[in-house]
Amino acid sequence: MVGDLISFSLLAFSSVLIVINPLAATLIFFSLTSEEDSARRHIIARDACRYALVILLVFAIVGGVILQLFGITVDAFRIGGGILLFGIGMEMVYAKTSRTKLTATEKYESMDAEDITVTPLAIPMIAGPGAITTVIVLMNESVGIVVQMAVIISSILITIMLTYMMMVRSEAIVSRIGQREFRVINRLMGMLLIAIAVQFVINGLKMAFPILGG
Repeated sequence: MVGDLISFSLLAFSSVLIVINPLAATLIFFSLTSEEDSARRHIIARDACRYALVILLVFAIVGGVILQLFGITVDAFRIGGGILLFGIGMEMVYAKTSRTKLTATEKYESMDAEDITVTPLAIPMIAGPGAITTVIVLMNESVGIVVQMAVIISSILITIMLTYMMMVRSEAIVSRIGQREFRVINRLMGMLLIAIAVQFVINGLKMAFPILGG
């Protein structure tokens, strides 16, 4: 029982952390706020992380209801979510910015935007389709077990807090991390995300087609 909880906790935290990718979010945050002073940068980081936190918590809590409303089975969402995360992981391995997070057009348009906290920072940079998919799938994996649900909520809170702390220190982080180091870290995280995505698909297929599980 304890071993299962530890395994689930590691899966939940690593999944949320990797798909949100605080380091990538910090680098893009810095590029979008390079003309702002420190105080303004802190405000933007705080508001973006707060909005992203609310969005992820809402989908974590009522995501299952939304699926039922549209007649989508949890197994289908596991498979579809796994495929989406697999694509994000592949882009990370090849050191590309995921198109599900921030497109070049969105980044260019946000340079002149008055408020970038909601879009593109909170959505889709932090709480993008991959992150939303991950929390919904994990919540359904917990099948109503309160401790596991608490683990998922805690994983979201810790990851968002880490993202905020890195954003407010973005200037120091960017000065110490070069593109080569970022690519190495990104590729390692991408490989882990691909493994998690494959596991999501396997679990979804086993649940949808019990014969595959023997």
